[in-house]
Amino acid sequence: MRSSFKLTRIFDIDIRVHITFLLFLLFFFVTSGPNGVVLILGIFVCVTIHELCHSLAAMHFGIKVKKIMLLPIGGVASMSDEPGKPFQELVISLAGPMSNILILLIFYLPLRMLLGNDTLMYPLLAMTGKARFAGGFSVIAYIYWLNLVLAAFNMLPAFPMDGGRVLRALLSYRMSRRKATNIAVRLGHVFALFFAYIGIVHGNIFLLIIAVFVYTAASNEGLQVNVSETIRGYTIKDILPDDFISVSPETHLGQVLEFVLHSHQEDFPVMESGHLVGFLTKKDFIRGLHVKNSEAGVSEIMRTDIPAIRVNTPLHEVRKLMQLHGTGAMPVIAGDKVIGMITAGDIDRVYITANDLTEGI
Repeated sequence: MRSSFKLTRIFDIDIRVHITFLLFLLFFFVTSGPNGVVLILGIFVCVTIHELCHSLAAMHFGIKVKKIMLLPIGGVASMSDEPGKPFQELVISLAGPMSNILILLIFYLPLRMLLGNDTLMYPLLAMTGKARFAGGFSVIAYIYWLNLVLAAFNMLPAFPMDGGRVLRALLSYRMSRRKATNIAVRLGHVFALFFAYIGIVHGNIFLLIIAVFVYTAASNEGLQVNVSETIRGYTIKDILPDDFISVSPETHLGQVLEFVLHSHQEDFPVMESGHLVGFLTKKDFIRGLHVKNSEAGVSEIMRTDIPAIRVNTPLHEVRKLMQLHGTGAMPVIAGDKVIGMITAGDIDRVYITANDLTEGI
């Protein structure tokens, strides 16, 4: 079962929705009725606009964006690379929150005329206890003002929020990217612990979920940057294994299983007449054995969207390509000839060894 489904495609970017979003809609329908569903759908439209603005800013600087994943806790744009300069990261990070502010500015007068001042201001006045009855259209007012919440929350100066990236961009003018990232990560941990404390004191499970997400995402961001900086300077050529096994499109999955059991290789370049025609990943191979059978051919399940990479490609770029294409291995070429394959495990070993050497272990 797929964990997400494609909703639409905008500016050559796939907009995908995680399956848990449907459970989120069901929860709000049960607890708040149709208005709850309208509220969540409205918020996710705003979140989509937010992520699209990030993506368009990234594309302006030549960074490819493959998809935007909408989750119950927000959206994530899958970019092929990190911004190369602090200014680029600053612009990309600010684009999202600024889109929410722009929505507030553009729709304030039209909504005030359409809904009336009492209904439009109802969400704000309700917090002070001075709100009047707003009628059935108050949900539109909530969607409108939640743009302010989205902008404010995302501008908190800590990872993984946009404000953390803004902070890193500004700090990167004065210090290394790794040090700037570590500062933003620590602030992310502080905010996560604060959210957890408030959630426990007030019995707010949603705040606890946000706290876990913020802490985990901040830690992951710190790790990703640490790995990229540690392996910077190494290329595929430095670690490429001497031998590898390739298969043909006609190879049966049963034969591939034999290769897996009798070697350390789990992913395979697919060759025909000396040319690369596809790539068989471990994930697709396992799924193929379950869905089809051992007599099925590799051509039925191989992937053709995983590009071959050149032997002089830096390892930190290989990691980004693997993440972009959703694979843990890629074929390696020198000229037009396939000379091997590189796996995420190979890169991890370089990181662990280089990290140990740096720390003197």
